[in-house]
Amino acid sequence: MTVGTMTREAPRRRALAPDLAARLAATEYDRVVELLEKLTPEQWAAPTDCPSWDVRAMAGHMLGMTQLAASTPETIRQMMTAQRRAKRAGGATIDALTALQVEKNAGLDTAELVAMMRRLCPKAAKGRRRTPKLVRERRMPEEQVFGDQREWWTFEYLLDVVLTRDPFMHRSDICRATGVTMTVTADHEGVIVDDVVREWAGRHGSPYSLELTGPAGGRWGDGGGEPIRMDAVEFCRVLSGRGHGEGLLAVECPF
Repeated sequence: MTVGTMTREAPRRRALAPDLAARLAATEYDRVVELLEKLTPEQWAAPTDCPSWDVRAMAGHMLGMTQLAASTPETIRQMMTAQRRAKRAGGATIDALTALQVEKNAGLDTAELVAMMRRLCPKAAKGRRRTPKLVRERRMPEEQVFGDQREWWTFEYLLDVVLTRDPFMHRSDICRATGVTMTVTADHEGVIVDDVVREWAGRHGSPYSLELTGPAGGRWGDGGGEPIRMDAVEFCRVLSGRGHGEGLLAVECPF
């Protein structure tokens, strides 16, 4: 097996404590609304690093994912529609889902989109936090594929990890596209980065020495391997597949 290729049989669970995961989710939603409220009309039209998405389309996806998390009926509607579309097209459900979310919210003007995000974000954080343990511990019905890796996830991992990393990464996309300075602190982004680093280390299982710079940075590792030094947010972008990574940096994590 080469580095960066992995098939995991046991479904992946979150490593974060439940209260910490809930706090990160709520804060990340606040960060998203704060960013979107700053954007000018020109910035809404800026292209992003995600192919075919400008900032407006990306925000439509982010709102769609918030709508999904805020309402069980909406979760069922979106997932069933995405699964039908994916089956017809022979593609992945996640790709059909994100396209559906962009389409669903395309008719909103930017003020309406931001107002809806502001209203639904607290409901989404609460809905994720209150998902019953019986549901959380279940394995998701589809194997997840990202980069060269394939694995099963629990709903807990999706709710408490991926649904926080996703808006965090898209915030970085939007800031990169628009030139807006990304809000980054040790007690929020730094905790997300730490969780990413620990998961990444477990995925590659090799000696490593990592120094990440910026407010979300720190030092990790056992002192082995070739030293890696880079910005903390950029490290996450590389692991998300947005940048080119070699060696251990080719081992991706889901965002």
